[in-house]
Amino acid sequence: MNSPIMIACAHGTSSTQGAAEVNALRAGIAALRPGLDVREAYVDVQQPDLVDVVAGLPEGESAVVVPLLLSVGYHVKVDIARAVKSRPGSAAAAPLGPDPRLAALLDQRLREAGVTDNDVIVLAAAGSSNPNAALSVEELLGQLQELRSNRMVAAYGASAKPSVPDAVAMLREELEGGAGAGESAGAVDVGGRVVIASYLLAPGFFHDQLAKAGADLITEPLLPSPVLAEIALERYDAAVAKAREAAAAAPAAQPAKPPVKGPAEAAADRLSDAQQEGFFKAVRRFVTKYFPR
Repeated sequence: MNSPIMIACAHGTSSTQGAAEVNALRAGIAALRPGLDVREAYVDVQQPDLVDVVAGLPEGESAVVVPLLLSVGYHVKVDIARAVKSRPGSAAAAPLGPDPRLAALLDQRLREAGVTDNDVIVLAAAGSSNPNAALSVEELLGQLQELRSNRMVAAYGASAKPSVPDAVAMLREELEGGAGAGESAGAVDVGGRVVIASYLLAPGFFHDQLAKAGADLITEPLLPSPVLAEIALERYDAAVAKAREAAAAAPAAQPAKPPVKGPAEAAADRLSDAQQEGFFKAVRRFVTKYFPR
């Protein structure tokens, strides 16, 4: 059985470096799975547009759209869902995050930046109007907190609260012994720095905005890392398995055919039908005779 085409769908960016990192991620996916048809698509900014890629698939070929995105949000729930619905036999995989391996990668980026236990951390995500996106980020935050003892809060670049600048300002006040400091705030050690952990896939608009938030230090985005390609393939495999299970279960879901009746039952049914037909004919004759039109 041929594997479905993978449509590795990213958000899209005007950043040359960001676009190159995402293209390298697709190449990494293809290198890990030789023979898999991995195609490029975007939901915003760049081309080819996901809708056009899905519409241009070869006739009879199935596909799985793998969101190269870090959480469930509008693009997953609306853009990708619509594209998949337009193509029978296609499916959508889960986004890349949350995942404990991403938390480990963030921890690696923090260590690479020289972050100490005295520093406080803002986990900065892109943000979405879909509340499920914030839940995904909070789950990832919990995974990161299992790896580090720092005081941490999640914040967003757009559409959700708190904003990254607001979170930076709040933690700055805590460090300086303001109203939020003390045990209730996580017993922050005075003298640390405010660090933004960039929970973003690659350089681009949102990562550029982090530099304006007033932090002392900003980590690099998640890419490049082979971990992302591994997760993308796992999401693809899970979607393929789910689609095949649904296809195998489909015949069992069909309405059961009526049981075949024996000769005696069939004869009884014919007699009953004949009796009913005779009764209705008698009624029609009575009505026609005594109540002519």
